[in-house]
Amino acid sequence: MGDFVSILAALGLVLLAAVVVLVAHRLLTVGTTSEPVAPYLSGARPTEHALSRYHVRWYTVTLLFLAFDVEMLFMYAWALVVAEMGAGAVVEMFVFLGLLMAGVVYAWREGALRWV
Repeated sequence: MGDFVSILAALGLVLLAAVVVLVAHRLLTVGTTSEPVAPYLSGARPTEHALSRYHVRWYTVTLLFLAFDVEMLFMYAWALVVAEMGAGAVVEMFVFLGLLMAGVVYAWREGALRWV
C-alpha cells in the first residue's frame, strides 16, 4: 500500500506543477494579437510552405552526418577506456574508422556528395 501512496503523491505533485505552470502562463502573458504568432524566422513571413519537400541530396548529407556523429559518441566512450584496454582497443578503433572511411569513399565514388 505504501508504494501506491508514493506513486499517487508523485502523480499529484506532477498535476499540481502542471496547473501552476498553466496559471502562471495566464497571469504573466502580455497580451494577444489578432495576427498569428510566427515563432520561426524571427517573426518574418515564411517564403515557402511548411510541408515543402527537401531535395533528395539532403538525405545523403543527413545520413553521413549521423554516421559521423555516432562515431564521435563511440570515440568519447573509447577515449575513457583506451588506457585500460591497451593496444587491442586502438586496433579496434582503427578498424571502426576504416569501415566508416570505406563508406565515405563508396558514397564519394557513387557521386552522393556531388551537388550538381
